[in-house]
Amino acid sequence: MPIQIVEGLPVIKKLEEERVYTIEKSRALTQDIRPLKILILNLMPKKEETELQLLRLLGNTPLQIEVDFMYTATHESVNTRMSYLQKYYVTLDEVKDRFFDGLIITGAPVEHLEFEEVDYIDELDQVMEWAQTHVFARMFVCWGAQYAIHYYYGINKIELPEKFFGIFEYEKIMKTNPLVRGFDEFYKVPQSRHTRIDYEKIHEVEELDILTGHPEYGPDIVSTKDLRDLFIFGHLEYDRNTLNNEYIRDLERGDEIQMPKNYFPNDDPSQKPIFIWRSHAYILFNNWINETYQNTPYDLTEIKENHKPR
Repeated sequence: MPIQIVEGLPVIKKLEEERVYTIEKSRALTQDIRPLKILILNLMPKKEETELQLLRLLGNTPLQIEVDFMYTATHESVNTRMSYLQKYYVTLDEVKDRFFDGLIITGAPVEHLEFEEVDYIDELDQVMEWAQTHVFARMFVCWGAQYAIHYYYGINKIELPEKFFGIFEYEKIMKTNPLVRGFDEFYKVPQSRHTRIDYEKIHEVEELDILTGHPEYGPDIVSTKDLRDLFIFGHLEYDRNTLNNEYIRDLERGDEIQMPKNYFPNDDPSQKPIFIWRSHAYILFNNWINETYQNTPYDLTEIKENHKPR
């Protein structure tokens, strides 16, 4: 929420430079307030697990938020009953005439496929295009982020020699960017993927800023300069045991998988993992919500009216 201040307070200019939001009392008295409308395209197989992870983070705010979940109608879910999806989720056809303040597109376990081989990729393309005129701010996670970077900027993913799996440390690069305000200079984040995005290719795109990264692992958080698109390659939303559950799953199906790095105390899977990334997850989601809240139009139809094609 913006800070209410007295008109003409001298520090206002400095706060504006730091993108700390303020509102003068005279304007606050005339302001209309409404809930933020967030749409989540959940591409993860265990829908309820991902719902819980994201809603925990979105719910840690004094703002009222309305959340809708969406699924891809062209993909038959193996892990979630259709009756569940039809009851609690919507399709693009059902929301195509609505407008949203924010959209989150999750990761998906399809990294082994080329983008064009994913059976719902045409529908996802429709969502990506629709979101440009019907959603103010967009957040893409893991595979969702890799595909969004590819879709909008033509940057392809690169296959890794082995799964990038565990807890890894990244550095905050854009020190004053409001999306990473409150981050420590270094933070740790779960990673679970077989592919990466070329660091140098992102550097070549003038519209993109690398907010956090590592010289070996590459970027973790990237945004557009206008802050309306946020690409997160890690999994700050993961719970304490998510990597452990993935490790057990991979072992049970006979995959060649190494133990997640820097995860179990003393590399002992019998010990409880230490939860050392949750605070930064809350910070990132709160920053994204705040940035969206401060800039999204009250009348959401203005998104389409003011749309500038890429």
